[in-house]
Amino acid sequence: MTIVCGVDEAGRGPLAGPVYAAAVILDPARPIIGLNDSKKLSEKRREELACWIREDALSWAVATASVEEIDAINILQASLLAMKRAIEGLSVLPHEILVDGIYCPEVRMPSKAIVNGDVLIPEISAASILAKTSRDAFMLKLHGDFPEFGFDRHKGYPTKMHLEVLGRLGPSAVHRKSFAPVKAFLR
Repeated sequence: MTIVCGVDEAGRGPLAGPVYAAAVILDPARPIIGLNDSKKLSEKRREELACWIREDALSWAVATASVEEIDAINILQASLLAMKRAIEGLSVLPHEILVDGIYCPEVRMPSKAIVNGDVLIPEISAASILAKTSRDAFMLKLHGDFPEFGFDRHKGYPTKMHLEVLGRLGPSAVHRKSFAPVKAFLR
């Protein structure tokens, strides 16, 4: 049996917080119904599926790259670093890595990038869900530290409200200083 691992990231577009990645190896004996791209699921459905993935997957891992790493090496490289860390965190060694998108992290095993993989490949859908729910949970924690920024509502994405607060208060310690909208408000 070929052990396939799906990998995806969450949080490339936000102006604040780390980028998250997940790696998931599903158990063929315990299929999870309803997997899809995390962006196509309601928050409630994502949370339900995330619980099932954590319980029923053969192996899974979530990893991050920090705001400092994003600013130092750029968001693409930080996303690939988080993916590599997630793959290295698995308790089962996969034979093949399938990654959502057009880039693959540098890992020892064969890997293939698949555009729209988070819709087409259940393992990548599962990774998409774990990455998104993990990042959203972290952004809710950050909201407790920085309530004035409203991370509980926009999760760091560049919404009108977020940009208005950035303009008024300037960036926090968790903002990505290398991102143009944040850079514009550095004082």
